[in-house]
Amino acid sequence: MSDNRRSQAVTQGVQRAPNRAMLRATGFGDQDFKKPIVGLANGYSTITPCNMGLNQLAQRAESGLKTAGSMPQMFGTITISDGISMGTEGMKYSLVSRDVIADSIETACMGQSMDGVLAIGGCDKNMPGAMIAIARMNIPAIFVYGGTIKPGHLDGKDLTVVSAFEAVGEHSAGRIDDAELMAVEKNACPGAGSCGGMFTANTMSSAFEAMGMSLMYSSTMAAEDAEKADSAEKSSAVLVEAIKKQILPRQILTREAFENAIATIMAIGGSTNAVLHLLAIASTAGVPLTLDDFETIRAKVPVICDLKPSGRYVATDLHKAGGIPQVMKMLLAHGLLHGDALTITGQTVAEVLADIPETPSPDQDVIRTWDQPLYAQGHLAILKGNLATEGAVAKITGVKMPKITGPARVFESEESCLDAILDGKIQAGDVIVIRYEGPKGGPGMREMLAPTSAIIGAGLGDSVGLITDGRFSGGSYGRVVGHVAPEAAVGGTIALVHEGDSITIDAQERKLDLNLSEAELAARRAAWTPPLPRYTRGMLAKYAKLVSSSSLGAVTDLGLG
Repeated sequence: MSDNRRSQAVTQGVQRAPNRAMLRATGFGDQDFKKPIVGLANGYSTITPCNMGLNQLAQRAESGLKTAGSMPQMFGTITISDGISMGTEGMKYSLVSRDVIADSIETACMGQSMDGVLAIGGCDKNMPGAMIAIARMNIPAIFVYGGTIKPGHLDGKDLTVVSAFEAVGEHSAGRIDDAELMAVEKNACPGAGSCGGMFTANTMSSAFEAMGMSLMYSSTMAAEDAEKADSAEKSSAVLVEAIKKQILPRQILTREAFENAIATIMAIGGSTNAVLHLLAIASTAGVPLTLDDFETIRAKVPVICDLKPSGRYVATDLHKAGGIPQVMKMLLAHGLLHGDALTITGQTVAEVLADIPETPSPDQDVIRTWDQPLYAQGHLAILKGNLATEGAVAKITGVKMPKITGPARVFESEESCLDAILDGKIQAGDVIVIRYEGPKGGPGMREMLAPTSAIIGAGLGDSVGLITDGRFSGGSYGRVVGHVAPEAAVGGTIALVHEGDSITIDAQERKLDLNLSEAELAARRAAWTPPLPRYTRGMLAKYAKLVSSSSLGAVTDLGLG
């Protein structure tokens, strides 16, 4: 424990007697006041299967922290289930919850003068929320992922929660009946853990492992397997050692660490949300990172993992095949990883990967060999043009027709768009525009999993485009472009689109354009007026006032200093 932290914490002396008296009530003895006080940020809740197993992990971590010679102080933080709130007004709180989680962890740790923090999370925003707090506080920290859900099974096929969303589209299109829809619903999510494909939760846990803020192999373990609890306990010992050595998050969260995370995400086919979250964490950590950096790394890194949503396998299959360490070692061997980057163990990336083979096992096909990738370049592309002068994010792999020019079908909300898809009003060749769903306009930047899944389920995935200033679930795929910035609510070009206008999405050239003259755009911009706020009090109103552009990570404390 540093002298500075000790002076803020419970020290010897008459003036600290009331503080110590209260801590004695929680179980402190005389010798415990000499130990580091470690916050244990527990995201346990029964709101979602992602988090319902976290308390067992927290208890193992608590035991491990005590054994390692610290005094753990457990406190709770919130979660919002994206999968449950998807397609509803409640989804507006999902991205907002990232900042609530960050604020709550910061408040508890700083308010109680803690010497370190072990954060345990499961659902999508738990990871970036915790890491934003960790970067702000810069006290020794480690993240423990709650683990992935095991796949559901039906008729010999693996299922995930996205299977249920896509089944709705299939049902609407008459491709499956009521009984099959119900069978998918009942079998998609068999137990505890975060969504099983390489969706946002598994993407961010993988990113944190690549950045050195979580233990190796921990990001792809199943929530219900014994090794997950063992890893939580081991994380406790590693954290206490980091406190002794004063290994601080900002020593780990360097530019090199972020580049390692981006390269890993590209290799595994991760979620578009990683772009938003890594920008936010980097901003908090004071590390320069822009959308263009993702494009630079994308061009160098192939997709080598065959994972859902567009691939065949789930995270537990990746774990059996060697997990993130195997992917990282392949990247390191080909000069695409910074091996000298520090990890929470005190070792470098190269040191923790030393015993990993440079080629994957021939007995699996989840991880491809380097010379036979799924795609020669990364899948997360940054598109720009007059429709997204700051940028937009698209998954461009697996799309049969990378370019589409078609008539705009304009919707002012996710719900109205979904109704049109389910009613059969969207045709091949259309370019759907869903706007006023951005960070300010939503507010909250909802994910468009319901519309994208309905498009896939209706068999239109290769023939329809979709652009939005909202986000996409990690389970979305197809010709979809999100994070369009500037957003509609601040007068971005997406606000000026009329029904029937010609729009071009060109993944190969990374262009997103509204095919109108500058004079026409100027006239429309002059006639545009901003909409009234959808919320004037409460959390969403505060968020809308504070949040930055998605191109900057949608952070809420930018420019406050």
